[in-house]
Amino acid sequence: MTWNLWWRYGPWERRRTAILATLRRERPDICGLQEVWEAGGENLAGWLAGELGMHWAWAPGEPFPHWRSRLGEDLPGVGNAVLSRWPIAESAVERLPVAGGPEEVRTALFALVEAERGRVPFFTTHLHSAQGGSSVRCAQVRALARFVAERRGAGTLPPVTTGDFNAEPDSDELRLFGGSLTAPAVPGQVLLDAWRVADPGGPWATWDPANPHIEGPAGFKARIDYIHVGLPGPDRLGHLVSARRAGDAPEDGTWPSDHTAVLAELKG
Repeated sequence: MTWNLWWRYGPWERRRTAILATLRRERPDICGLQEVWEAGGENLAGWLAGELGMHWAWAPGEPFPHWRSRLGEDLPGVGNAVLSRWPIAESAVERLPVAGGPEEVRTALFALVEAERGRVPFFTTHLHSAQGGSSVRCAQVRALARFVAERRGAGTLPPVTTGDFNAEPDSDELRLFGGSLTAPAVPGQVLLDAWRVADPGGPWATWDPANPHIEGPAGFKARIDYIHVGLPGPDRLGHLVSARRAGDAPEDGTWPSDHTAVLAELKG
């Protein structure tokens, strides 16, 4: 699963209960989480892991400049996290380039997960968010793709990369990351968008104005949250079976986040 948890915006105490309820129902084996808050000695990912009996890893960042300009300087921390049903053997963090964009801390988090069928090289990230920031995101996906290439050999299953890319499927940054351009980010590396196995008639927008948390000029449908998977291994180990949205309805009257989650099934 991948899911942007909308930091500590809105009714965050009710929302974290709704997030927990969604994860309990969906029971994902591994989750990549973005906009995870940390404040007062408490970390949302750590709290979720404790409630769900999962392992976790954390990559701290800092509140983005446009958040600080709107909300002030004394803000909760923010970062990316991984939750896993299985132990996490190792983790690493890569800071993504700003590439002429704002001086903000955005990272990619790697977690090597000791799954039942082998080690899964798992990644999660959150890319630059400005609607006109494609050039920044292209630089970031190049760095992310290199990070995946450097770490993918640690696992026996294909790499899984998750995150909020803040870009739509036909964007330069998504085509570059998946390896479909003539000059992919890493030569020879193909990362498949899990949505290719989704029901073509099903709901697809992970940023959906049906969600009351979404307001303002960005209130249009878009798919900006992704799971990418490397090519299957021998005997189709780690091949994609299905993909769908999750967390796309209120829990006890509260929408969990401003994004929906994406849930994919791999088998092998």
